[in-house]
Amino acid sequence: MSGAILGFDCATPATAVALLPGGEDEPLRARHEPAPGERPGHASRLLTFCAELLGRAGLGFSDLERIAVGTGPGTFTGLRIAVATARALAHASRTPLAGVPTLDALAEPVPGPAVLAILDARRGEAFAAGYLEGVRTLPATALDPDALARLAAREPWLAVGDGALRFRARLEEAGATVPPDDATHHHLDAAAVCRLGRTIPAGPPEAVLPDYLRLPDAELTRRVRA
Repeated sequence: MSGAILGFDCATPATAVALLPGGEDEPLRARHEPAPGERPGHASRLLTFCAELLGRAGLGFSDLERIAVGTGPGTFTGLRIAVATARALAHASRTPLAGVPTLDALAEPVPGPAVLAILDARRGEAFAAGYLEGVRTLPATALDPDALARLAAREPWLAVGDGALRFRARLEEAGATVPPDDATHHHLDAAAVCRLGRTIPAGPPEAVLPDYLRLPDAELTRRVRA
């Protein structure tokens, strides 16, 4: 084993991949952020990015000590692609697989005693989780803007993520601090998925499941029509 960890997350429109080669080496990263109007590149870029990073490190999938994948919450299609890909790679290479909550990975590199990680959940809602001194104290929840504002008023939060950008006005009115739109903290770093993947117990691939947190749009539509 090389000690290398491959991690990726597709819970947002971005396809984020990183490789921790082992030892003191810096992480290698690959990322695709779709332009306005462009479809996410999860299906077309995820495996390509994984192979590219391994090639740059001179490694193969069988050299990995562990694979880590973001399990959400997030977009249904992105989570399905990411988890299915991770499970297939883990099966094929006989590598332990760790599932990493996406909001944990978003918050992990953010400095500050009180961090609110927020993803745009569409349908006018946000997925949010709160962290005090690096420990998750508020579990991931789907919130409407009013509930999000009430949560934001509970602590002097530093709010990050594309959901923090979408609901900036409500968050700031409630007392939260939202970094500038171009701040790197709003983008999930797949290297955080790798780092957290080292600390989370790994197991058989079939034990890692996506956390959608709510029903997908297609299922909601079906139930409304039923």
